[in-house]
Amino acid sequence: MSTRVLLRWLLLVQAACALAFAYALMGTGAVSYWPLALAAGAGLVLLVRVLITANNFAMTARFSSITPDDFLLGRGAQLRLFGEEFMATLLQSSWFMPIACAGERIYDDATLPPVLLIHGYGCNSGYWSQLTPLLDASRISHASLDLEPILGAIDDYVPLVERAVASLCSKSNIAKVIIVAHSMGGLVARAYVREHGAANIAHIFTMGTPHHGTSLANMGIGRNAAQMRRTPGVADAPESAWLRELARSEDAATRSLITSFYTHHDNIVAPQTSSVLPGARCIAFGGIGHVALGRNVRVLQRLMQEIAEMFAQ
Repeated sequence: MSTRVLLRWLLLVQAACALAFAYALMGTGAVSYWPLALAAGAGLVLLVRVLITANNFAMTARFSSITPDDFLLGRGAQLRLFGEEFMATLLQSSWFMPIACAGERIYDDATLPPVLLIHGYGCNSGYWSQLTPLLDASRISHASLDLEPILGAIDDYVPLVERAVASLCSKSNIAKVIIVAHSMGGLVARAYVREHGAANIAHIFTMGTPHHGTSLANMGIGRNAAQMRRTPGVADAPESAWLRELARSEDAATRSLITSFYTHHDNIVAPQTSSVLPGARCIAFGGIGHVALGRNVRVLQRLMQEIAEMFAQ
């Protein structure tokens, strides 16, 4: 089952729960007005979604790295962080990803390398709904992927990346592509380079990627989640064996091709410094959650600026 289909089923389940709650309210006489009962049902579903987001932050807090003084947040900023992350997860999972289809857009007059967009665990190409309009406005050719099977090994996705890279290079007549990858997608990009080399890679931008694993992956399902696991309290080698092998395959030249965007308030990657990759360029943000990285205006503007400046002719 694809992520798109799974999310549609989850939306149906949520709608059914809202209707059942509304029916129960009407049946018990607690509410006698259908629109009010339906609103209460929808409110219950939203409350559950709020609690899920809150639980992510709570679980991450147990394994968080120390937040630098420059990134400490006041109460108002913490509320904005939570609100933005909740809205990002709600919009992505309830609208953009259920209707998304991976695609490719080529601009014949493009002067910058094409961009390949690689989403993270449990997502699909709809994750990039806020970035693709910016690429279109700059007339940058781009393509997106749907990584399937959902619970497959990270290495299983490498052939998808290989085909997408070859297609972008061929259709754009540009020999190298830029990869922009969120979360697990950054590991997929690194696995591609391990297997196929960097001859066709201009640069890799990772966003919230658990380069050294995340403690929350210990509760995830699938071979990909197992590969992203990190054992809390282990000082010498907390990362999974797969992550350690991936790191050993890379030299300084490979790491120099990577820029890691990360947030000190990531609610999925814990510790947050797991996104810091030695030898790569690392750019820190604050007050932004994990899913919101792909929608936040500051992050996307910085990404577009980096692309423009890095490949200015």
